[in-house]
Amino acid sequence: MNASTDLLGSLLSACHLSYCVKGAQLLKEVSLTIRPGENLGIVGPNGSGKSTLIRLLAGIARPTWGEVRLDGRPFAALQRREIAQRLAVVEQHAETTDSISLEQAVELGRTPWLSALAPWSDRDRLIVDQAITDVSLQHLKHRPWHTLSGGERQRAHIARALAQRPQILLLDEPTNHLDIQQQLSILRLVHQLPVTTVIALHDLNQALACDRLAVMDGGRLVALGSPFEVLTPERLHATFGVVGHWLTDPFDGARILRLRSA
Repeated sequence: MNASTDLLGSLLSACHLSYCVKGAQLLKEVSLTIRPGENLGIVGPNGSGKSTLIRLLAGIARPTWGEVRLDGRPFAALQRREIAQRLAVVEQHAETTDSISLEQAVELGRTPWLSALAPWSDRDRLIVDQAITDVSLQHLKHRPWHTLSGGERQRAHIARALAQRPQILLLDEPTNHLDIQQQLSILRLVHQLPVTTVIALHDLNQALACDRLAVMDGGRLVALGSPFEVLTPERLHATFGVVGHWLTDPFDGARILRLRSA
């Protein structure tokens, strides 16, 4: 199924997005809207188009057909600086080889707001300090980047994105390659942030904390709705090739997915 293209109340929207590389169609007619303040999860098997959709929504890649709109305005009608002031992205493999500290890496998030008429100020310093505090890395702000652990770097990338003061934060599998404690910590942080978030996730049980899920399969959007609406036994089998049913955790009453090979 495709989401409605009605833009009423949407902050960011994809309108009939398709994306081709060397004749291969990676995304096919995807339409959806992201509502202000929501946490939208994007799930699907490997190669389903999750990362491609994130890159198009972020403006990192341009669609072959269709368009992305921010507050109803096409990206093509906006300057890159305008987009960067409203939207931040944390990519799966974001990295730097520069000899910089964690604090300096986070300072890069202020770049879209700086100019000859608006140089670095005390306000920028306060914003950077707050972003580092939000991810609980104050004690590491002067540490060289290359000495940070994978989880610390991922938190720093989120802090850099927060320093942009965006309305929308896009994250492409931010817990990839992290241990379970770091995964849970970063996901808890993301869900607590006071911004609209779009997050591509691999783990379906972790995706249950999202307000809505967009399910991708073969480059198409095949389901959109609350986790409990879209992760049906039929959808789990058809899209993910697994048998699944819901269980209730006796510890806190939460619903969780039990998955088995088909």
